[in-house]
Amino acid sequence: MSVKTEMQQMGIAARRAAAEINRATTGQKNAALGAIAEEILKQRAFLMAENQKDLDAAKTNGISDAMLDRLTFTKERFDVMVEGLMQVASLDDPIGEISDMAYQPSGLQIGKMRVPLGVIGIIYESRPNVTIDAASLCLKSGNATILRGGSESIYSNRALAQCIQAGLAAVDLPPEVVQLVQTTDRAAVGELITLNEYVDVIVPRGGVSLIERVSAEATIPVIKHLDGICHVYIDAAAETEMALDIAFNAKCNRYAVCNAMETLLVSEKVAVSILPELAQRLSAEGVELRVCERSRPIIEPVCQVIDATQEDWATEYVAPILSIKIVDDLDAAISHINQYGSKHTDAIVTNDYHASRRFLREVDSSSVMVNASPRFADGFEYGLGAEIGISTDKLHARGPVGLEGLTSQKYIVFGDGQIRT
Repeated sequence: MSVKTEMQQMGIAARRAAAEINRATTGQKNAALGAIAEEILKQRAFLMAENQKDLDAAKTNGISDAMLDRLTFTKERFDVMVEGLMQVASLDDPIGEISDMAYQPSGLQIGKMRVPLGVIGIIYESRPNVTIDAASLCLKSGNATILRGGSESIYSNRALAQCIQAGLAAVDLPPEVVQLVQTTDRAAVGELITLNEYVDVIVPRGGVSLIERVSAEATIPVIKHLDGICHVYIDAAAETEMALDIAFNAKCNRYAVCNAMETLLVSEKVAVSILPELAQRLSAEGVELRVCERSRPIIEPVCQVIDATQEDWATEYVAPILSIKIVDDLDAAISHINQYGSKHTDAIVTNDYHASRRFLREVDSSSVMVNASPRFADGFEYGLGAEIGISTDKLHARGPVGLEGLTSQKYIVFGDGQIRT
């Protein structure tokens, strides 16, 4: 069977399944999520063994440390997958929710009802936990989904898909509600993103090259973000210890994630008191520091530095590398972020109320934080249960995309015989 035929058949099956999951009750959907969680726990040894096959192949193929980190099942990540399923089950079901009901002069009562998007195609790389996140959110929001993971995680994804379909079968929901593309042929991506007749939305999660390709070639609406160039700005009114802890966590908690800090901005008024100690801590962790000409004389006496280039300000490293720039004030920080940022997540550390409110209002990003690490910018931490991705677009969803981001609204109208004259 050709890839084109295979994808068309999956599209047809997904469209049929979308109608069935749309009719499912909240109880059925929650029961399916619970059954999937039980199956994952039961199959832990099998899942870890299949993940090891992916890791062995990845090491043989010379995959980067950052990608290897994303691919690896750890006990903590395994537990988070299960916890995420149960958290999604505990969330209110948005489907069928009616809002904004109001009577019009005609006597008609008009409002809105929240409904599924339909069939969602999700294309992702490395992280096999995305298989569970995506399946759980699509299921609870009444959508069918076609998942296309990366070839580097094919064994892990297939094993997880088996658990998902076993959970669906346990509550008499069709397995086609969640389908995994079994082939690693890259042609499957091209077919999936042009299945207009069957797929309503595409969500790409992965590197810039994948997302650029999907954005350029898709004939279906795309929810996406290209880069995670996240900033922390340490304001003149920042508390020193808080600033040190937040900046260190923002960079060093994990390097290979889109919400890690890539550029540190520091007010000139506190640069001398903040940067030497922070630079020492970062350098001790093995972080390479690329610094502006104003910060070099402050940092160079305590650790090795490299001169930052113009390109560095617009680079997502996803690695132990950090750009550092001293700025004159809040205005300069906001201007830098809006020029070089990727509209993902940016944070300010300050005890100045007015500075924090200006930062929240004027920084044009999908998540803006005050006195907190940008590492919190994800669906699980936001109480969404999980996320299907982070959108830096302004339509249709923005920020971590949870249940509500996978729905739309339609107008509903109640009358008692009105006709228009």
